[in-house]
Amino acid sequence: MLRNYSNSRTLGDNIRLGTLTAFTAGTINIASLLIFLNFTSNVTGHYAILSAEISKGNWTQVGVVAGWIFLFFFGSFLSNFIVINFNKKSKYFAHAMPIVLEIICLLFVGFYGQFYYEKTLMETQYLVALMLFATGLQNGLTASISNFSVKTTHLTGTTTDLGILFSMFTHKKYRKNGELIGRAKLLMSIMIAYVLGAVFSGLTYYHLEFRVFYVICICLVVVIGYDFYKINLRHFNTSYRYHKIYNKTTVLAFLYDKIFTKLKRKRKSKLVLDD
Repeated sequence: MLRNYSNSRTLGDNIRLGTLTAFTAGTINIASLLIFLNFTSNVTGHYAILSAEISKGNWTQVGVVAGWIFLFFFGSFLSNFIVINFNKKSKYFAHAMPIVLEIICLLFVGFYGQFYYEKTLMETQYLVALMLFATGLQNGLTASISNFSVKTTHLTGTTTDLGILFSMFTHKKYRKNGELIGRAKLLMSIMIAYVLGAVFSGLTYYHLEFRVFYVICICLVVVIGYDFYKINLRHFNTSYRYHKIYNKTTVLAFLYDKIFTKLKRKRKSKLVLDD
């Protein structure tokens, strides 16, 4: 999900990344709405609030909302900054770091809310700001590494694109276009995952309260862990092949040989017994 970059990504990479991160975005958005009475996975509504507060001359609130918008912007900026500056050194590190920062932010919100939150206005404003920064990190990362194909923290563009695609599918020639069909599958998976995350958050919040943020962090750990597992498994297999070709024992090759040779023998013995 995180290893491949831009045009080297497959549809499967984008769907896996889109569904998991959209699920977390939906969960975050409904949790923040129920707890803080604010949306935190996008800033469309905040721009409207900003305009309304400017017209009222409520400059304190203008500063707060402008700060929220800036933090979402800065989260996206920081994600792409990390990707483009560290991508050559380690794609996995560059792509995983924004998710790690998001996890840290959400863990802090969950921990502070569970043990210290007193429902004051200032606390709410700071926690909403931190969540907007976290979702900005996520949205910036998914858009950056997928060449702007995956955006998971809001569904305005997704719904618009789906409407356009479905209108195109009324013509036979577009229904046979594999690229358009793949795009529709990606957008549908993001939409469904976002809604499922929102429903999950709404159903579980009254039981978990701030602990729902720990569940979100587990989902994000899965995103990071999937690629970590794939990278290390590939390294494991490479070491094993190197050992077989050059007869040079390595620890990884030895372990691979012990584990998988036994499994193959067991399978063969079962087949013999069945015959």
